[in-house]
Amino acid sequence: MGIGTMQERSLHAALKSWYAEPGDRLEQPVDGFIVDICRGELLIEIQTRNLASIKRKLAALTARHPVRLVYPIPQEKWVVRLAPDGLTVLSRRKSPKRGRPIQLFEELVSCPELAAHPNFALEVLLTREAEIRREVVGLRRSRRGWLRYDRELLGVLSRLTFADPTDYHVFLPRGLADPFTARDLARALDEPCYLAQKVMYCLRKMGAVAVVGKEGNSILYSPLRPARGRGQGARRRATLLMASA
Repeated sequence: MGIGTMQERSLHAALKSWYAEPGDRLEQPVDGFIVDICRGELLIEIQTRNLASIKRKLAALTARHPVRLVYPIPQEKWVVRLAPDGLTVLSRRKSPKRGRPIQLFEELVSCPELAAHPNFALEVLLTREAEIRREVVGLRRSRRGWLRYDRELLGVLSRLTFADPTDYHVFLPRGLADPFTARDLARALDEPCYLAQKVMYCLRKMGAVAVVGKEGNSILYSPLRPARGRGQGARRRATLLMASA
């Protein structure tokens, strides 16, 4: 799709096209909702941001159907600036920021209980994207005259599926003390404490960790072990993905 002809939500449309397989049914009504992809009994919903906005939809569908939520994170991003005509490319540069799988907790924090449902799976796609910014004449100076206009899919680099709460143990690095605090996790991952706290909130709500006490004012957590054979394959795949991110 050319830059000048992109429509709003073009990233969503491109991911749906990339994800669909022969025999899939697209944009189907199910239980009063429109589902992106129906693959046999499996319902596949693609959401590029703001999981809170589809929390009710996911909960309702998951209660009666197997559901896979697909969530993209841009591992590589190019910033493209367009003139006010929306056609002329003024500049194109690669952003130094690299998306990481752990960023999914920024959104998952709005609906972590879904991960505990046996009908629910989450697939993270690490993508290469172009963020299209359009110059707007007269926009207030605090916004520097640019608005994010669209996101364009340039490619899918890798994918990772979480089908069981213990699959999320991949975000607990080996060698982490047991029990541990959110601050311990932040140090081990070299991530901000606020993000580690969101991780722990989600893992606790989905039943991947248990609260086992306190250390001063900090909550102590311990991982809940998976049933034999569950979660191990996903952890191995996730470890490889985390290493490459």
